[in-house]
Amino acid sequence: FLDMSSVQLDGSHTPAKRGGEAVDYQKRKSCKTTNALFLTDKAGIPLAISEPVSGNHHDLFEVEKQLSKMVADLEASTISCNGLFLNADAGFDAISLREFCESLYIHANIDINKRNSKNFDYEYLLDEELYKERFSVERTNAWIDAFKTLLVRFETTKRNWLSFHYLAFSIILLRRVKPQYF
Repeated sequence: FLDMSSVQLDGSHTPAKRGGEAVDYQKRKSCKTTNALFLTDKAGIPLAISEPVSGNHHDLFEVEKQLSKMVADLEASTISCNGLFLNADAGFDAISLREFCESLYIHANIDINKRNSKNFDYEYLLDEELYKERFSVERTNAWIDAFKTLLVRFETTKRNWLSFHYLAFSIILLRRVKPQYF
């Protein structure tokens, strides 16, 4: 049921009303948030989530560590990551991430951040057709936001917050597999 012809990577800041673990002020949201990275298949089915980090960090904060954990989770589920095409927006444009993906045999199709293009001589190409598939992760973020317990974080422990995400991921998958029941 998974379409692994490409995978999508995106981050999401969730407002945290009660504080707790991995929570800090995020200026853009004007509140305390928790940041997590999501990895989805081509259709937007959630595959993996990173460890939550406090909201004062951007998506590239320890991204190699987070992506490594997500890849390990996939491989523990017998989903091979060798040869995957990974789409990510310009917020993930870093040479270190591109090189890390290469070391995992993942083809990084990351939009070029215009601010970085002045500083680096880019040898990387962006496949525009493949990049169009990235919208599915944005749709997944909207699906996740439909779960009211995930729209705003009230749980104070990372474990509970992650557990609710795994429940939502399961429901999203079941809706895809057996839509007549949901």
